[in-house]
Amino acid sequence: MHRAVAEIASPPSMLSMYHPLPGAFDELLGAGERLRATVEAMLADGSSEEFARTQALAEAALLNQGVTFSVYSDSRGVEKIFPVCLLPRIISAVEWSRLERGLQQRVLALEAFVTDVYADQRILETGAIPREVVLGSAQYLPALRGIRPPAGVRIHVSGIDLIRDGAGVFRVLEDNLRTPSGVSYVLENRLLSKRLLARAFAAARVRPVNQYPARLAAALRSVSPVSPEETTLVVLTPGPYNSAYFEHSFLARQMGVELVEAADLFVDDDRLFVHTIRGPKRVHVVYRRTDDAFLDPEVFRPDSMLGVRGLLRAWARGNVALANAPGNGVADDKGVYPFVPEMIRFYLGEEPLLEQVPTYRCARAEDRAYVLEHLAELVVKVVDEAGGYGMLMGPTSTAEERAEFRRRILAEPRRYIAQPRVELSTCPTWVPQGQCIAPRRVDFRPYVLNSATGPWVLPGGLTRVALREGSYVVNSSQGGGSKDTWVLKGEG
Repeated sequence: MHRAVAEIASPPSMLSMYHPLPGAFDELLGAGERLRATVEAMLADGSSEEFARTQALAEAALLNQGVTFSVYSDSRGVEKIFPVCLLPRIISAVEWSRLERGLQQRVLALEAFVTDVYADQRILETGAIPREVVLGSAQYLPALRGIRPPAGVRIHVSGIDLIRDGAGVFRVLEDNLRTPSGVSYVLENRLLSKRLLARAFAAARVRPVNQYPARLAAALRSVSPVSPEETTLVVLTPGPYNSAYFEHSFLARQMGVELVEAADLFVDDDRLFVHTIRGPKRVHVVYRRTDDAFLDPEVFRPDSMLGVRGLLRAWARGNVALANAPGNGVADDKGVYPFVPEMIRFYLGEEPLLEQVPTYRCARAEDRAYVLEHLAELVVKVVDEAGGYGMLMGPTSTAEERAEFRRRILAEPRRYIAQPRVELSTCPTWVPQGQCIAPRRVDFRPYVLNSATGPWVLPGGLTRVALREGSYVVNSSQGGGSKDTWVLKGEG
């Protein structure tokens, strides 16, 4: 048992009344002395009124900078400030080293898997993964089989969602390998930390994150069909009504490249061009933030106004690199997720360094029977949904909700998986209603860039926090917010 915070915090610290949640790993109490001391140092000399004013400054800065998001389900179309808690999440150098190695290993295996299933399908031939699991995925695009993208890289940018269980073990919850978002909030949160928590930030010796845009640009140029110096790189956005438009414009600005929409591009002779005031200009790399289905009306949805006709032809000929490559969704399908450890063994000949959450596949008769008998205890997910939607939270569900999910599972078992509800770890979080610090549940999305020379992990990431008391939902569209993530430098 850890000592109560009241015994380790020097009054008048706002943490003196901090009470951890039963059963959850508290990242303040469970952390090392240095991490705990860093958080206490931020609060020991100040009052709740002073911290409230600092928090208000952070929120005003986000508003002035236009750091917003929109929610598709909001019929008013109102943009909202991305909620932030100034109290950071802190990860030690030793802990980060383990995470970094595990993330690199995972991305290498996923890259090998996507390459394989669109080529020889060796892993399916051996039976290491059932053929129907992969080929039956709605995200598998058979028309792309046989296409080798420039430099052979398909997963250029990934966001790997992690949670920390009751024992303090980081576990992969899911992989995001199509158009992962959120890194702009990582960079904006860091600016707030450095400005508003300047003394604590400097004393903590935190690893920087501001190199991400330059690293991203270099990774993208490394897969260009021409030399990096000759490469024209653009960011393709669906437009200002997209929920992540702030991020699209932010990253384009930070990389010093053009932000374009579909109408700005055209394909001629299987090469991609952008309209400029000086005439057409060849484009070699597209960091696309448009979903596969809308990317090219010639191949996917013919009614798409967000894509570029002929773009897939140009990509298939090797004349333009698309990041991320189309078809990656087969690897982040939640029905494929249980097999990632086997991918690591198959392609890398190694044991997985990161744990996963035990998962039941409803397509498997034995698993399905167990899930149907234990709906009240499990979290049931649709394999092709994201953002916290399409889920049954069994422990807090109603009988009517469980009956509806039973019907859905029986009708389409391949579309569902189930997992035990993992008790998320908690971090000290500012609660404006009570003008106090309280534990709130968090998850974590680190970002991995993959280039022609291999993967690189941003030393930090997006910590999302369930701001509502008792909530497990960290998504900003459903009441969640974010924290800066401080990865500490080593003792040397």
